[in-house]
Amino acid sequence: MGIDKELNIKDHLKLFREEEFKELFRDKASKYESKIPEDEINKIKEWHKSREYHELNWSREALVINPIKACQPLGAYLAAIGFEKTLVYSHGSQGCNAYFRTHLARHFKEPFPACSDAMTEDAAVFGGYNNMYEGLENAYTLYKPEMIAVNTTCMAEVIGDDLNAFIKNAKDKGHIPQDLPVPYAHTPSFVGSHIVGYDNMMHGILSQMSTPSGEKKDRINIIVGFDTYIGDYREIKRILDLFGVDYILLSDPSDILDSPANGEYKMYYGGTKLEDLKDAANSKATILLQKYTTKKTQELLKEWGQDVRVVNPIGIKGTDELMMAISGLTGKPVPEQLEIERGRAVDAITDSYYWIYGKQFAFQGDPDLAYGLSRYLMELGGEPVHVMCTNGTKDWVEDMEKLKEEFPQGKEMNVYMGKDMWHLRTLLIQEFVPFLIGTSYHKYVERDLNDLGFPLKLIRIGYPIHDRHHLHRFSIIGYQGAIQLLTWIVNSIFDYIDNDTKGMATTDYSYDIIR
Repeated sequence: MGIDKELNIKDHLKLFREEEFKELFRDKASKYESKIPEDEINKIKEWHKSREYHELNWSREALVINPIKACQPLGAYLAAIGFEKTLVYSHGSQGCNAYFRTHLARHFKEPFPACSDAMTEDAAVFGGYNNMYEGLENAYTLYKPEMIAVNTTCMAEVIGDDLNAFIKNAKDKGHIPQDLPVPYAHTPSFVGSHIVGYDNMMHGILSQMSTPSGEKKDRINIIVGFDTYIGDYREIKRILDLFGVDYILLSDPSDILDSPANGEYKMYYGGTKLEDLKDAANSKATILLQKYTTKKTQELLKEWGQDVRVVNPIGIKGTDELMMAISGLTGKPVPEQLEIERGRAVDAITDSYYWIYGKQFAFQGDPDLAYGLSRYLMELGGEPVHVMCTNGTKDWVEDMEKLKEEFPQGKEMNVYMGKDMWHLRTLLIQEFVPFLIGTSYHKYVERDLNDLGFPLKLIRIGYPIHDRHHLHRFSIIGYQGAIQLLTWIVNSIFDYIDNDTKGMATTDYSYDIIR
């Protein structure tokens, strides 16, 4: 059914190009905004390109401009949502909860069920225990969860609310049943980032819900980490099923964040079974697919006496390490189907290698993705020249320095921790590379540099991806994930080449149909 033309409804992307709105904006600018002369704007633009401005920008200490990270509760939300019939519950303000839910919903294009106890000014003065008592009671009565996973925001942490005491009192006072599992984690927003929050929540859930019995089972646990590619959860399960392995995937949000449209919304859909969660401590081993997202959790697993393996299954080498870890822990050979898939991935790389070879890239995002992608780019013959993590750590830098020694291109790689998107902007002006791997927010770097005369091409990989649809549904791990990443990267290079060769009889000499 189309829009009635008589209503004269215009697409919002073109609405404000209408003359009546242009006039409105001109009037607003002339009356209320200070008018900077065009020559002054151009002068500032040129100064932004200078080495002087770059050095001033990189010397700042008290100001952060567009950090590529979120705060701890967002990671806690993703960790908690992956368990069966679990309600994510934030002890803090309603605004924080709305932000996290919206941020995640815009990436996954799915509702993200979570609630808060809506702390306000009085709770900041007197404490938030009354909010928690009433909030837990309402959440349990309305939404009927089988587990409530509690995290904190800034307000609760600043005033020092004790979650353990509050939850115990809520049960003793009859607000919620005594036997209702309510694991919790303190996730202060003003330190760390979303990957620290993921780790804190995962540690809280595992330590409070599972206890070793003293007898290990011939089974392995898998923890994917802060991974927003739904396909990765399904891919790791497919790989383990092909091996015929008995396993528990700890936090599996793939169903609830990619649920079918069948006419009825389910608040709880899939997830790791709570009975499996309770028995997770008795598995003989755990494989972690991310290192920097699971530091605290790793310590707990070792305390349980488990054999802990950490792999980064991005690219060929990373996936090979995953295969060897599974095979080594279980004694099972790598299935023939996975060997065939490896061959296909290598064949695909061979097809595209000469287009990626020697191309220079920048990356900004989370540390585990930065490590895995940098290694894979070098496997493809590419050169990751600038690799930047706002939430990188010293051990991440050390691991990246070791990685540089494994490939000839490594000597060209520069590694930066604690730097934001404005640092990246001036860095690319001074030391330009044509390809940037990043999130939706990085399109502003792309547009800004293009406006300044630097032909930068953004390749969207990471979190969040708000302005493109369905990328999160694919896998970027395993041999099939390697092909998917290769597809995104090489086709972005082709887009770049096409854009650079579209001038009729001027630059179209190599505007090839066949590549």
